[in-house]
Amino acid sequence: MQKTIKIEGMSCQHCVKRVKNALEVIKGIKSLDVSIGEATLQFDDSLVDETVIKNAILNAGYKVVE
Repeated sequence: MQKTIKIEGMSCQHCVKRVKNALEVIKGIKSLDVSIGEATLQFDDSLVDETVIKNAILNAGYKVVE
């Protein structure tokens, strides 16, 4: 599954790195592209629930825009 998630509160490359680091550790994510304001992920939805992804972003200090 591929999904683009809009993220609020990111303003610099440090923010990008922080979100990327939070998402890279989740098992089941196949590819990841993070830029200011969004993350595009390709993941195995039988291994990864979207709630886990959203919680990782929240724990990194940013807000997921629904």
